[in-house]
Amino acid sequence: MGAPLAMASCRKRRAEGFPGYALVANSEGHAVAAVDLSAFAVVRHIRLDENPTVVLAHPSKSLAYVLTPESGTVHEIDAGTLSHSRTARCGHSAAGMKLAPDGTALWVLAGGGRSLVRVPLEEFTPDVRIPLPQSASDFAFRPDGGAAAVVFGGAGSVGLIRLGEGRLEREVRLDNPLGWLSYRKDGRLLLVGNMGARALTILDSVRAELLVHLPLAVRPERYCFKSDGGQLFISGEGMDAVVTVYPFRTEVAGTFLAGKSPGFLAASEATEYLFVANPHTSDVTVFDIRTHRMRAAVSVGKDPCFITVTPDDQYALVLNRGSGDMAVIRLAALSRRREKFAPLFTMIPVGSSPVSAAVCPA
Repeated sequence: MGAPLAMASCRKRRAEGFPGYALVANSEGHAVAAVDLSAFAVVRHIRLDENPTVVLAHPSKSLAYVLTPESGTVHEIDAGTLSHSRTARCGHSAAGMKLAPDGTALWVLAGGGRSLVRVPLEEFTPDVRIPLPQSASDFAFRPDGGAAAVVFGGAGSVGLIRLGEGRLEREVRLDNPLGWLSYRKDGRLLLVGNMGARALTILDSVRAELLVHLPLAVRPERYCFKSDGGQLFISGEGMDAVVTVYPFRTEVAGTFLAGKSPGFLAASEATEYLFVANPHTSDVTVFDIRTHRMRAAVSVGKDPCFITVTPDDQYALVLNRGSGDMAVIRLAALSRRREKFAPLFTMIPVGSSPVSAAVCPA
């Protein structure tokens, strides 16, 4: 029996799926596609009255939340029954949605960006509305949940909000068109994508003071953090590269080539890979975060625009807006390869113009 056992032990292990679903927002399909990640197949299209753009997973339950911005409505999806369960109307339109740091509520940038609206997950009825003096384009929470910041992109300013008091406390003018913003992981600094200056602008989030402008080789259009918050990766127009910033040193670490016109970015946690979508060439380049060396290039579908990694760090899910499908990359296959090109694990048709996804346990 020794030989058969030895042969069995040398066989390639079959990949195991994730016990849950990827819920995919199809921005032109009036639906959320439910992809069974144990079978890697769409099992249901959950119909909505409007086109969804954002999907977020509940931090501890088999639930997801979907934003339909045209009516400013949030929809709760039960991942256990794959059905639409509750609805909350936040305003006549919405520009974004995020989970509160403690995971007990959603906040929606509603009314054309003129208010922040809180939706507690238990009651699922808006209970707090913070008016804003002008239209905001993005917002972020301090990690302790005590404060938030909003960016008035067209006006070139950042507003600081005390959530407990429900009001805008002060505003910092930067006099340049602004994009996204995010708190540093310790909450002491605000990092702002300064589009007009092609820089990363860093503010003291307590004193509301400008600390530094860090010039970048690219326009700061997209960003993501390493899981521990120690590195920030930025991509955008200007160079076929990704810029690395050390937020705790407030300095640019370097710039590395990352394919043709790098776009959306995502990072895995345990394996420490950086995934870079290249819409012009329909592929994703994968880098080792520790060395910034390319691990592999993976051909995906047309116009890859969103990437998320399953909670078990087994798979990267790439949404291809142009071809209407989801490419699945198996992370274990990347670590074993010596070639610079890696095959896809599978490709799954999901619907019309997928733009966002969240992974929920079954």
